[in-house]
Amino acid sequence: MSNRVRFAPSPTGHVHIGNIRVALYNWLYARHTAGRFLLRVEDTDRERSTPEAVQTLLDAMRWLGLDYDEEPVYQSAQRDRHLAAAEQLLASGHAYKEDKGGTGMGEAVLFKMPGEDIAYDDLVKGTMRKAAKDLSDFVIVRSNGSPVFHLANVMDDIHMGITHVIRGNDHAENTFRHIALYRALGADLPAFAHLPMIVNAQGKPYSKRDGDAFVGDFRAKGYLPDALFNYLVLLGWSPGDNRELLSRDELIALFDLARVQASAAQMDVKKLDALQGHYMKQVPFETFRAGCFEALTESGLDTTGIDAAYFDCVVRVMGDRVKRYVEFPEQAGFFFNDDFPYDEKVVNKRLRKEGALDHLRALRDTFAGLTEWSAATTDAALHQLAESRGASVGEFIHPARVAVSGLGVGPGLFDMLEVLGRDRVLQRMDRTLRLFSV
Repeated sequence: MSNRVRFAPSPTGHVHIGNIRVALYNWLYARHTAGRFLLRVEDTDRERSTPEAVQTLLDAMRWLGLDYDEEPVYQSAQRDRHLAAAEQLLASGHAYKEDKGGTGMGEAVLFKMPGEDIAYDDLVKGTMRKAAKDLSDFVIVRSNGSPVFHLANVMDDIHMGITHVIRGNDHAENTFRHIALYRALGADLPAFAHLPMIVNAQGKPYSKRDGDAFVGDFRAKGYLPDALFNYLVLLGWSPGDNRELLSRDELIALFDLARVQASAAQMDVKKLDALQGHYMKQVPFETFRAGCFEALTESGLDTTGIDAAYFDCVVRVMGDRVKRYVEFPEQAGFFFNDDFPYDEKVVNKRLRKEGALDHLRALRDTFAGLTEWSAATTDAALHQLAESRGASVGEFIHPARVAVSGLGVGPGLFDMLEVLGRDRVLQRMDRTLRLFSV
């Protein structure tokens, strides 16, 4: 029998990275062992598990390439099976009824713990043991007739033939109860593997308060699905060497539950950004170009009149500086807007420095006299001017950059000047001199 694993989220409209990492590990384990990866939507909370919330979940999985091998199972459709199991447990003496809390609202069904120690070998955490005195009876059907998570979860795993339950560490304690349920129902036990929690720098569960915490946040900010996939897999697992940049095929070949760490994994956005940069370099130019153009359009800038060849030149000159498409409008917006704003801090540092505007004025006149306009000719002209004035090259480069872009950083100045063209460069220098010479 092949391995069968499942991802069993409760959709709420947001997909937390901790939950999707559970899906990644299940998916990788299934693909590594030639098993089956199944999806079960635990949608019994009808207020939160709306069709929109379910669609958000499915979209996140599709974006990350988490394909499942059978039709999704919806837990809300399994209610009759859950209640039948409760009746079976009542009939066998493994459960009993009780007016829980004395509310008079009906009898709840409680599972009767066997009164013995329970232990299991967790594939990540090792041997887990609980004394009988610490295992109390618990509700499996509420007084209103609705099955509780513990019963529904176990019955669905039995029905789906799940061989390995790979889930978050927050469920490790539930497993003792679930083992008792499996045994009482006469079902074979699956293997259990509880994954480390994702935490912040203080060691507390990572949440929205710490930064982006949902898959949708990372997608909206321009992270590539392969970069996020690669990064989340490394949050709690390693290939056993120093490699971090791993293709999906490599991850499938290498993934092993034995290499999942038991201790919590700390979120590190800098590492994610580094991986994002590597993956962006692999994106084909046309795909990269389309992503930049879409981001520029969504920023509110009118892109209808942009010359295609000019746009290609801008994209090429920006190159590796753009780590995420959403950065393109901020970093390269000045290429498409002659009325760009100036970074005030950069202006104070570069233009209001003594002699800066005089250097800029002299450079403007030098550029105006060039017979050929290219990165090479502007570079040579600037160096010659600096030497003739006994000044450093930087005393001309920095004011020039601010004058034509409003920014203190960006692509190589001379490449940037070539793309902008002589007329636009001179106009921008004139504008800058006019604005800051008063």
